[in-house]
Amino acid sequence: MNSLDILAVGAHPDDVEIGMGGTLAKLASQGYKTGIVNLTKAELSSNGTVEQRQMEAEAAASVLQVTKRIQLGFPDRGLHSSQEECIQSLVKIFRQYKPKIVFAPNGEDRHPDHGHCGRIVKEAAFSSGIRNYLTSYEYNAWRPKNVYYYQINGYVRPDFIIDISEFIDTKIQALTCFESQFYQNESTVNTPLNDGFLERLKGRESIIGNEVGVPFGEGFISEKPMLISRIMGE
Repeated sequence: MNSLDILAVGAHPDDVEIGMGGTLAKLASQGYKTGIVNLTKAELSSNGTVEQRQMEAEAAASVLQVTKRIQLGFPDRGLHSSQEECIQSLVKIFRQYKPKIVFAPNGEDRHPDHGHCGRIVKEAAFSSGIRNYLTSYEYNAWRPKNVYYYQINGYVRPDFIIDISEFIDTKIQALTCFESQFYQNESTVNTPLNDGFLERLKGRESIIGNEVGVPFGEGFISEKPMLISRIMGE
């Protein structure tokens, strides 16, 4: 594989799927090459094992028709102290796969790891384009055209919305692959994720979609203005 069109980065397996699973499925259906990078294996999660979570992540990626899933091994709840190493790893990935657009978690998320991940991705996207940074690496400098931020927990008014109405069921199907996280059994600990989270998430995407007159949408944050060439639409 020479390149990816879209690369979405998450702190944990299931972050990307929660924030933009519908968008990834939609882009894949349009022929774009998509990728997911998880910085940690979520080894501190209250439920499930690392091995189980990896199998769930692979199954979810298959549902979303993701071209490439990359699992890194930085410590869960340790991204802040591993920041420079994370940046370097992402720079290598960006230079190898040359994604045109990179997505990361919104920095205002309640989970600190999600905020750290967003800031790390921003730093890595910039450093990846500096020719004299990591000069020993085999791939040349490359900077993604744009970095956008998806929402995991809560709701922030988005700068733009992608219509995922035709892919909301695909998104939920991908998330149900994470059985250890979103469902309860006799051995699970009660968490916000397995206490009606998927129903609330679908409701949130309905609210987001309603803002632009479609059944379901995913909302994104942009740190710079977006250029619109057709003000009257397509």
